[in-house]
Amino acid sequence: MDENIGSIITLLDEKNQEVEFDLLMTFDYEGKRYIALLPMDKVEQVGEDEVVLLEIVRENGTEIYRPIENPVLLDEVFEEFLELFDEECEDDGGNEED
Repeated sequence: MDENIGSIITLLDEKNQEVEFDLLMTFDYEGKRYIALLPMDKVEQVGEDEVVLLEIVRENGTEIYRPIENPVLLDEVFEEFLELFDEECEDDGGNEED
Protein backbone atom coordinates (compact mmCIF):
# COMPACT_ATOMS: atom_id res chain seq x y z
CA MET A 1 0.00 0.00 0.00
CA ASP A 2 1.23 3.48 -0.82
CA GLU A 3 1.89 5.48 2.36
CA ASN A 4 1.53 8.76 0.43
CA ILE A 5 -2.18 8.24 -0.29
CA GLY A 6 -4.06 11.40 0.61
CA SER A 7 -0.97 13.55 0.17
CA ILE A 8 -1.25 16.85 -1.66
CA ILE A 9 0.90 17.11 -4.77
CA THR A 10 1.59 20.42 -6.51
CA LEU A 11 2.23 20.37 -10.25
CA LEU A 12 2.66 23.09 -12.86
CA ASP A 13 0.10 23.39 -15.65
CA GLU A 14 0.72 24.46 -19.25
CA LYS A 15 0.66 28.12 -18.15
CA ASN A 16 3.26 27.45 -15.44
CA GLN A 17 0.62 27.94 -12.72
CA GLU A 18 0.67 25.75 -9.62
CA VAL A 19 -2.20 23.28 -9.33
CA GLU A 20 -2.80 21.11 -6.27
CA PHE A 21 -3.92 17.49 -6.52
CA ASP A 22 -4.96 14.86 -3.98
CA LEU A 23 -2.94 11.67 -4.52
CA LEU A 24 -5.44 8.82 -4.86
CA MET A 25 -3.00 6.02 -5.68
CA THR A 26 0.03 4.89 -7.60
CA PHE A 27 -0.09 1.57 -9.41
CA ASP A 28 1.62 -0.56 -12.04
CA TYR A 29 0.09 -1.55 -15.35
CA GLU A 30 1.90 -3.60 -17.99
CA GLY A 31 5.34 -2.86 -16.60
CA LYS A 32 4.88 0.89 -16.19
CA ARG A 33 4.04 3.00 -13.13
CA TYR A 34 1.08 5.40 -13.03
CA ILE A 35 -0.33 7.96 -10.62
CA ALA A 36 -4.01 8.84 -10.11
CA LEU A 37 -4.68 12.40 -8.97
CA LEU A 38 -7.83 14.31 -8.07
CA PRO A 39 -7.62 18.07 -8.72
CA MET A 40 -8.17 20.19 -5.61
CA ASP A 41 -8.87 23.27 -7.76
CA LYS A 42 -10.55 23.76 -11.11
CA VAL A 43 -8.35 22.53 -13.96
CA GLU A 44 -8.98 23.32 -17.62
CA GLN A 45 -10.24 20.30 -19.59
CA VAL A 46 -10.78 18.26 -16.41
CA GLY A 47 -14.29 17.73 -15.07
CA GLU A 48 -15.14 18.31 -11.42
CA ASP A 49 -15.16 14.59 -10.50
CA GLU A 50 -12.59 13.41 -13.05
CA VAL A 51 -9.32 11.76 -12.15
CA VAL A 52 -6.04 12.74 -13.80
CA LEU A 53 -3.89 9.75 -14.76
CA LEU A 54 -0.20 10.28 -15.52
CA GLU A 55 2.70 7.96 -16.26
CA ILE A 56 5.59 8.10 -13.77
CA VAL A 57 8.97 8.11 -15.52
CA ARG A 58 12.36 8.27 -13.81
CA GLU A 59 14.86 10.62 -15.45
CA ASN A 60 18.24 11.32 -13.86
CA GLY A 61 16.97 9.98 -10.52
CA THR A 62 13.90 12.24 -10.54
CA GLU A 63 10.26 11.25 -10.98
CA ILE A 64 8.61 12.97 -13.94
CA TYR A 65 4.83 12.80 -14.50
CA ARG A 66 3.87 12.53 -18.17
CA PRO A 67 0.44 12.60 -19.77
CA ILE A 68 -0.76 9.39 -21.41
CA GLU A 69 -0.98 10.38 -25.08
CA ASN A 70 -2.38 7.12 -26.49
CA PRO A 71 -6.19 7.11 -26.01
CA VAL A 72 -6.40 3.30 -26.05
CA LEU A 73 -3.71 3.04 -23.36
CA LEU A 74 -5.43 5.79 -21.35
CA ASP A 75 -8.68 3.78 -21.40
CA GLU A 76 -6.83 0.64 -20.30
CA VAL A 77 -5.04 2.46 -17.47
CA PHE A 78 -8.34 4.02 -16.38
CA GLU A 79 -10.02 0.59 -16.27
CA GLU A 80 -7.14 -0.73 -14.16
CA PHE A 81 -7.46 2.27 -11.84
CA LEU A 82 -11.23 1.68 -11.44
CA GLU A 83 -10.67 -1.97 -10.60
CA LEU A 84 -7.97 -1.21 -8.03
CA PHE A 85 -9.95 1.69 -6.55
CA ASP A 86 -13.05 -0.50 -6.16
CA GLU A 87 -10.96 -3.20 -4.45
CA GLU A 88 -9.43 -0.62 -2.11
CA CYS A 89 -12.86 0.78 -1.22
CA GLU A 90 -14.13 -2.73 -0.43
CA ASP A 91 -11.07 -3.40 1.76
CA ASP A 92 -11.57 -0.11 3.62
CA GLY A 93 -14.95 -0.93 5.08
CA GLY A 94 -17.31 -2.06 2.40
CA ASN A 95 -18.28 -5.00 4.62
CA GLU A 96 -18.99 -3.13 7.84
CA GLU A 97 -21.84 -4.42 10.01
CA ASP A 98 -23.60 -2.71 12.88
